[in-house]
Amino acid sequence: MKAIRFHEFGGPEVLKYEDVPDPQPRKDQILVRVKACAMNHLDLWVRKGLPGVKLPHINGSDIAGDIVEVGEYITDLSKGQRVLLAPMSYCGHCQACMEGKHSLCRQFTVLGNGVDGGNCELIAVARDKVFPIPNELTYDEAASVPLVFLTAWHMLVGRANLRAGEIVLILGGGSGVGSAAIQIAKMLGARVIATAGAEAKLDQSRELGADYTINHYKEKISDEVRKITAKAGVDVVFEHVGKATWDESVKSLKPGGRLVTCGATTGPEATFDIRVLFAKQLSFLGSYMGTMGELHEVLKHVFSGKLKPVVDKTFPLSEARAAHQRLEAGQQFGKIVLNP
Repeated sequence: MKAIRFHEFGGPEVLKYEDVPDPQPRKDQILVRVKACAMNHLDLWVRKGLPGVKLPHINGSDIAGDIVEVGEYITDLSKGQRVLLAPMSYCGHCQACMEGKHSLCRQFTVLGNGVDGGNCELIAVARDKVFPIPNELTYDEAASVPLVFLTAWHMLVGRANLRAGEIVLILGGGSGVGSAAIQIAKMLGARVIATAGAEAKLDQSRELGADYTINHYKEKISDEVRKITAKAGVDVVFEHVGKATWDESVKSLKPGGRLVTCGATTGPEATFDIRVLFAKQLSFLGSYMGTMGELHEVLKHVFSGKLKPVVDKTFPLSEARAAHQRLEAGQQFGKIVLNP
């Protein structure tokens, strides 16, 4: 089969479109022909070099496609079904997994990070990672769902416990996880302030449901939040940008507010005044992907049409370098998708 692999870490130039052996599924696995694989910032970080990534490596966390082979131990799926895949790997037998807290498993990793992913034509996966998709959902749309909608759901529902009537500040509304978070927050009955760095992205954020928008390149986030909230601040900050926005995110919180973060796109270093933390009784919450139960929950809302994946642009798999360049430049709104 064809795949995008890299044999060394570096820029987009290390990506190679090449032949690799077809996977040989076990009797308890399903072989899927990849029709679409959506990109995430994780693809960029893995390509540049992360601990534990073995070379050569295949990126790609978000996969949709067709079942081409079903292991003999599996009886409830059949060849030809359209499916998407859960973007995670875990042991399945530790205490965390048994309690349904899969992202706390010591062996937990994201597909395309600690294990090879879906930037290829065929992939073999366990039965529990496979979800049939409705005909109304295209392959590109289906591939644009799993990682970002699960991450946003876990952040807002599982960790921050966002409630109707609260106001949430969502950083980077034009990102995949940001566009998912806007929709989830609105579905939950919250008011949304979204930030972006371009007027077109601000317009698109409002189309998704954002009540207010802030251009984080032209306006100071915390000042605008004070204006919007009559100096009160927000109940929840949805953080994934990191160093560049951390101070503004903390300043935007009301007393008793919660900041939940899943990433550090602009850098992992962040400082804050501990006195502010305890005096305002703030909560800083870490969030990493989510659980299989949460994925089942959020997929119900996607499949019913309440939540809609946002596809930015598609590229042939052979043009993965150009797709990486677009994502790295921050030109996208929603998800960039590779088509094998």
